[in-house]
Amino acid sequence: MTTEARDRYAARLDGLYGRNAKAVIERGFRVMKGQNWGVIVSGFFEPVFFLLAMGFGLGGLVGTVTGPNGEPIEYAAFIAPALLATSAMNGAIYDSTWNVFFKLRFARLYQAMLQTSLGPMDVAMGEIFIALFRGFLYAVGFMVVMLVMGLITSPWAVLMIPVALLIAVGFASLGMAVTSYLKSFQQMDLVQIALLPMFLFSSTLFPIDVFPTAIQWFVQAMPLWHGVELMRHLAVGHLEAATAGHALYFVVMSVLGVWFTASRLRALFLR
Repeated sequence: MTTEARDRYAARLDGLYGRNAKAVIERGFRVMKGQNWGVIVSGFFEPVFFLLAMGFGLGGLVGTVTGPNGEPIEYAAFIAPALLATSAMNGAIYDSTWNVFFKLRFARLYQAMLQTSLGPMDVAMGEIFIALFRGFLYAVGFMVVMLVMGLITSPWAVLMIPVALLIAVGFASLGMAVTSYLKSFQQMDLVQIALLPMFLFSSTLFPIDVFPTAIQWFVQAMPLWHGVELMRHLAVGHLEAATAGHALYFVVMSVLGVWFTASRLRALFLR
């Protein structure tokens, strides 16, 4: 690469990344400190109620199901890792959609940020980190619930926390990118329309082999299914090549999501 090409690349990078995402993160934590924590904590109870109602309520009728290692496991132990993945997804996606939507379309906060030395990549990384933190809180809390209920049977389950963070950053980056296209509160309902079917059909409450093959392929293309399967593998200590494949899916999703979000912010505000 020539000196001139390197200079052009450095100038382009400087316009995209001001190397100060820390400022966005600090602001996010200051706002979070003054928020109504009841709103944030309430997101933790949803998967817990699902676990109690479905895992132990309906689970008494279901009995056991086949786990990732081919051995029978209790129904509560089958859905608990899936609900952990869902909890990480919900914490990240709601923070990176509704929260970002308000800042983008009403508070006009990002326009103000990008008038400073911050670049679109700083804003994207900072906002995604805050969403990641919320997903982390939900994941840790739910892991404690699983431990107390005796649903953790393998030492590999400790990796479910960093995996929850990986799932959270993947959904947060995707959610923020999608939100940049939405312009009204009515359009925000599309987020819930996408999340609910993904939760119901991504092998969270029952195995996907109950579906026809064509529908199974569709389900296996959705990100939550990969998160659920990855969590289940770790919960029972069943590691195979597919486990790494599920993790790689979210690594690629996260990288593409962060890049896409930064590109969208640049297109919106730095034309």
